[in-house]
Amino acid sequence: MFDYIKGRVVETRGDQLVLECGGIGYLLTASYNTISKLGGKTEEVAVRTHMSVREDGVTLYGFYEYEELEMFKLLQTVSKIGPKVAIGMLSTISPSGLKKAIALSDCDLLAKAPGIGKKTAQRIVLELKDKISLDEISSVGEIDLVEVEAEYETGAEGEALDALVSLGYSKPELYSVLGKLEIEGKSSEEIIRAVLKEIGR
Repeated sequence: MFDYIKGRVVETRGDQLVLECGGIGYLLTASYNTISKLGGKTEEVAVRTHMSVREDGVTLYGFYEYEELEMFKLLQTVSKIGPKVAIGMLSTISPSGLKKAIALSDCDLLAKAPGIGKKTAQRIVLELKDKISLDEISSVGEIDLVEVEAEYETGAEGEALDALVSLGYSKPELYSVLGKLEIEGKSSEEIIRAVLKEIGR
């Protein structure tokens, strides 16, 4: 129905963001990857979209890159994989990393995603391996988990992240806030105060 929506991100909430366009705030569910890339932007952005209509409601999904949208659709062609699980996988492993993991039958890596056990990972490989072109993965190096996660997992940022998670904040929410702040060279305590101040606004 909507190929993309162009507007400004005015709010992020966990795995959702609000994209304001023409006086309307569109609530989009998105991966950590997309939220981290869009959360700190102040200019207008074009967000690729996919509408899911199910018995329990209508959900609009947003994607920073077309490649992520295509992988989102491809994952749902696997039996028993729905949009929620697909978003969880894209929040854990980049689209190019997923392609390579599937092509190389790396079930251990696929099983790092929430809701994915070994058997489900094997089913994903079985059903999608023939749909992944080897040419597509030839330029993919080491498979990285979503970059934003690695960026904040060490040093003062990592200590602050762990402390804030223990307070009940979700990682997607925290990644979005951290992306807006100047935290380089700050201590974990300073980062925690800055994040709490930003969340409280």
